[in-house]
Amino acid sequence: MDETVLVTYGSTNGSTAEIAEHVGAVLSKEGLTVDVRPAAQVTDLAPYGAVVLGGGLYGGRWQRDARRFARRHGRALAERPVWLFSSGPLDPSASEREIPPTGGVQRVANRVDARGHITFGGRLEGEVKGRIARMIVKSGKGGDFRDFEQISTWAATVAQDLRGPGT
Repeated sequence: MDETVLVTYGSTNGSTAEIAEHVGAVLSKEGLTVDVRPAAQVTDLAPYGAVVLGGGLYGGRWQRDARRFARRHGRALAERPVWLFSSGPLDPSASEREIPPTGGVQRVANRVDARGHITFGGRLEGEVKGRIARMIVKSGKGGDFRDFEQISTWAATVAQDLRGPGT
């Protein structure tokens, strides 16, 4: 694939942004041209041949910027290869088993004919935005549950799919 891959995301406290940066780094290492950008900053998909869209999960819903991106660019997303990821569980479950997309994310996947979706563990620690997030951290239920080996493996499969058979 000669076209640029957009890795875009909706992130409130930075965890999903870090996952997106990692996905972008793996895709780049795999020989693809990559642009990693916050979903709110993307206005046009014309320069991109494929898209990886991620969103943090808050109360079972994708972060607002990811939802808006999917709605605003739905037609353009349906015209190119798309992969979706979610981040959120504040426990090791995402590394232990496949977690299906939430209802809203599944609707996006169906609408854009996404080639795949994965849920990664999340991170919520330190100074965080949002009253509920602060309560979670204060209660000791936060932490970093991201599995960067799992993220790398998934991103490498996306790269392989984009490069095509025999690469």
